[in-house]
Amino acid sequence: MQAALVAGETSGDLLAGLLLDGLKQRWPELQSVGIGGPQMAQRGFEAWWPHDKLAVHGFGWEVLRRYREIVGIRKQLKARLLQQPPDVFIGVDAPDFNLDLEASLKAHGIKTVHFVCPSIWAWRPERIEKIKRSVDHVLCIFPFEPALLAAHGIAATYVGHPLANVIPLQPDQAAARARLGLSVQNTVVAILPGSRESEIAHLAAHFFAAARLIRQARPDTQFIVPVVPARRAQIEAALRMSGMVEWVQMVTGQSHTVLAACDVTLIASGTATLEAALFKRPMVIAYRMGWLSWQIMRRKKLQAWVGLPNILCRDFVVPELLQDAATPQALAHEILQWLDAKARQPEKIRALEQRFTALHTELQRDTPQLAAHAIAQLLHS
Repeated sequence: MQAALVAGETSGDLLAGLLLDGLKQRWPELQSVGIGGPQMAQRGFEAWWPHDKLAVHGFGWEVLRRYREIVGIRKQLKARLLQQPPDVFIGVDAPDFNLDLEASLKAHGIKTVHFVCPSIWAWRPERIEKIKRSVDHVLCIFPFEPALLAAHGIAATYVGHPLANVIPLQPDQAAARARLGLSVQNTVVAILPGSRESEIAHLAAHFFAAARLIRQARPDTQFIVPVVPARRAQIEAALRMSGMVEWVQMVTGQSHTVLAACDVTLIASGTATLEAALFKRPMVIAYRMGWLSWQIMRRKKLQAWVGLPNILCRDFVVPELLQDAATPQALAHEILQWLDAKARQPEKIRALEQRFTALHTELQRDTPQLAAHAIAQLLHS
């Protein structure tokens, strides 16, 4: 069994790693190649390019300056896969890169699977026709997606969200704090300003300025930020500029331990917000991007919500502060509202935890096995 995979960014690498577990269980002699990261490498994946080559953000200059390199990688990858066709190609998220590649491979008779349905229900609904042209089967991580795709004649399987099985239903906060050397008594605020260079550039300074305001209101608050090694220097620079180096603990990786340990998190919109919800943590979701990117995104948005927990709960269960609304003052205010609720309105925190527990249960499936089974059926069809 030969499978080619492309995963972009840290979240795609994690999802692809879990998928490879299922594939290797079904096909022990599996050979997997393409574009990926360390989680995939641990499963024997041969990365022809590292996954962070595909990590881009926005629409304008932020993408244009990387466009030539990314298109060049896709062209080389396509030629290599057509020369030595795999049994199946699996694009893991990264739809801007993968859908065009999948269309080319499908046209040459290679079976194509896309893991994680593009967010056609949130924005860019015009992608549905492109998905139909490009993909033989979609592996969906949210339960409402297969019916939506089926209405357009696209085969799909709900496989659950892999993170729902990785994250315990009842996280152990005390154990997580012990691993990180955090006090059990103090309030802990986790700061997650994203994993992409441009996300951090737009958010980190605002997040750390908000932390300064929170500390002024609550001097006993502990702050912790998990960083990927490639972004450590960028985070450190933002910390120095904010004057918060002394008060913010940085840890390499360990984002799940950090979320388990915290009381509340200030977090960039993205997959990490779902992780925070699965850890049953109150959060304040924020996002900022370049002006042009924001204008385009704002016009294409189909729903009232941006954060995954709110989208899945169909309600503003946690606050979202986007673009100009994401000021340090507003971010600090919303975090302090959660901290006040913990002391004075514990029923508000319990209600949120119950909502997130129900969501967690709904997303729990044997994702690796279901995904491998769907791929096996496609190959034998």
